[in-house]
Amino acid sequence: MTGAAASSLRLAVAGDLATVERLTEEAYAPYTPLLGAPPLPVGEDYAPRIAAGQVWLLEVESEPAGLIVLEAHSDHMLIYSVVVAPAFQGRRLGHRLLDWAEERAALAGLDRMRLFTNERLTRNIGLYAAYGYVERERRFHPKRDGWTVVYMEKDLSNKDPGER
Repeated sequence: MTGAAASSLRLAVAGDLATVERLTEEAYAPYTPLLGAPPLPVGEDYAPRIAAGQVWLLEVESEPAGLIVLEAHSDHMLIYSVVVAPAFQGRRLGHRLLDWAEERAALAGLDRMRLFTNERLTRNIGLYAAYGYVERERRFHPKRDGWTVVYMEKDLSNKDPGER
């Protein structure tokens, strides 16, 4: 990140719970009116995820700027949530988090990334597609009437190690 403020990623700890919840609420707030309810990550109980080592905080000059929640599965790495605080958006930090998730997948011996989003979040679908994710399926959400979930996937097996 040449020319950018110093940033770092670290594993979240129990004392970060309020920060994780705040960052998630702030980042997803613009989607609530569009969806008619807060996106699923807003209501998530992050304490067990933090305890399981699934939540990573991105800090810019020691300020919490974003986070990513990763689940390692036997055949893929799932991005459950990726957020950048509104005050830090527009600095390519989301790209940094996505790149980092792919690095984590490679370290775990996984060559497939997966994520999901709501079909109404067309801008996000476009961003993920531009980043190499391909739509695999759409399904109605079982607990949210009128919501359709878009499942996306990225194959890392053919990725050049130096490619970003």
